[in-house]
Order: sequence, then structure tokens, then C-alpha cells
Amino acid sequence: MRSFFFKALILSVISFSANAQKTPARVLIIGLDGFSSEGFKTAKHPNLDKMVADGVLSLTTRPVMPSITLPNWTSHMTGSGPEEHGITSNDWTMEKHPLTPIATDKEGYYPSIFKVLKDEVPSSKIAYYYNWKELINPINKKYLDEVNFEENDRYQENYSKAYDFLLKNKQSPTLVFLYSVHTDHAGHSFKWMSPEYIKAIEDADVEIGILLNKLKTAGIYKDTHFLLITDHGGINQGHGGVSMSEMQVPWAITGPQIRKRGLITEFNSNKNTALVLAKIFGVSKLPAAWTGVVPNAIFK
Repeated sequence: MRSFFFKALILSVISFSANAQKTPARVLIIGLDGFSSEGFKTAKHPNLDKMVADGVLSLTTRPVMPSITLPNWTSHMTGSGPEEHGITSNDWTMEKHPLTPIATDKEGYYPSIFKVLKDEVPSSKIAYYYNWKELINPINKKYLDEVNFEENDRYQENYSKAYDFLLKNKQSPTLVFLYSVHTDHAGHSFKWMSPEYIKAIEDADVEIGILLNKLKTAGIYKDTHFLLITDHGGINQGHGGVSMSEMQVPWAITGPQIRKRGLITEFNSNKNTALVLAKIFGVSKLPAAWTGVVPNAIFK
């Protein structure tokens, strides 16, 4: 009888481990535009702090140059710099741009993590939520399952949609990109590090906290990877230069596959984000044109 009990226990443990391994990868990317390392150090963001407490935080991550919006968000999603993907300004369009990308898909877009993931993991579900209209121009939308644009710097509806999408697709490999530009616009309107700019960060943290609590209540928080990214910092009422205020940004990640390392100082770049995402989803075939790397020792 005792032998039978222990055999049953062992089989139960094996079964539990097998089921745990089958849990599909799930990633929520939280993107706050113009979020400088100086802003991170100054603002109060208890929800972000709790989110990354069991993972990795860099406050010395470098944007690509120029330190402006569209080149950097494109670099996050394509594992490459402007010299490869060809997006060198915020007014880039498929129809009019000076620099030809070194690789494209069939529709002429530089290969993104969304394409790479759909190609290798066809069952994956991908959502893209944004509130700055030009942001999606370099992205081939055919690889996205859900897209929503929110006007006039509003972002709360997108946060709700992100939750619904994550919950609906909890049995599938899922990647959600959740972006807001209101932090950047606060810097442009009132100056970086102004009280209004700091408040914009803190307001975002409140909404992030609401979203994270909903994921916890739904029972899908612990199995989710969370990635905090941004494009550039700022100085006075602008950015695009090479000051350290513009060229140092926060980058953080936590989740089942990530080590608990806390604050790191190793070199990191916005170009690395797509490669980290590919590793989480077990994607092995990456575009030859990608130039980013997986940062050292962030994975278990």
C-alpha cells in the first residue's frame, strides 16, 4: 500500500511538471514613450516596482540614434538599428523614405518580432495597442491579431483591451504590445522632469497597477512575462541629441524564465528587445539582418 502511494505521488509530480512545461509563453510589453532614467529615479511608481522586483532592471540602457521615437520603437520590435531597418525619422512612411532597409518581407516591411513569431509559432496571438498614430507605420499589420488606436493621448481603453486579449487567449502563446505617448507629450509641453512630466509617469503607474491586479485576480499573472521599455529620455522640452538625459532609459523584465538580479549595469540596447522576446517564445530562426543580442545572464 505504501509503495502504491509513493508511485502515485511520483506520477502526480511528473504530470504536474509536464503540465507546467506546456504553459504557453505569454508576454505583456508596457511601453511608455519618453520615459527617462532620470524620470524613473524621481517619480513614484510602486506598481512598476512590484512588477520588476523579481526580475531585472537596467537604468543604463541606450536608445539607438537618433534618440527620437519612431527609430527607437522600430528598433525594439526589429532587433536592429536605423542603419539596418531604415527608419531614421518620425515622418517615415512606406511610400517615402531616404534609406532602403537591408531586408524586407514580401510587402516591403523590415522583419519584426511579430513576423518572426507568427512564422515559427503560427498559433501565437499578437495584439498592438497605441495612441500615437505614426507608431505603427513600420509594422506589417498582417501579423497582428488585434490592433487598437486611442486618440488624444488617452490610453485607459487600451489597457482594458490588453487585459481582455490576454484573458481570452490565455491558452495560446500571446504577445501584447501596450504603448502610451502621454509621458512624452508631457515632456514636450512642460519640460522633462517638470512636475507635470513626473505626474504623467505616476498616472501611468496607477493604470499599470489596475491592470496587474486584474491579471492576478484572473490567475494569469504568475505565468506572464512583463517587459517595461521606452524609446528615449529628454532635456528641456525636446530630445534627439546625445546628452545622457536623452541617451539613458529604463528597461526591465520579469517572468517565469527570468532570473532575479535586480538592478544591473551591463550594457543593453533597445535593439536587444526583439531577441529577448524571441528567446521567451522559443523562436530559433531569426532574421540574418538583426544585429541585437540577448543581454547576458537575464535568463534562468
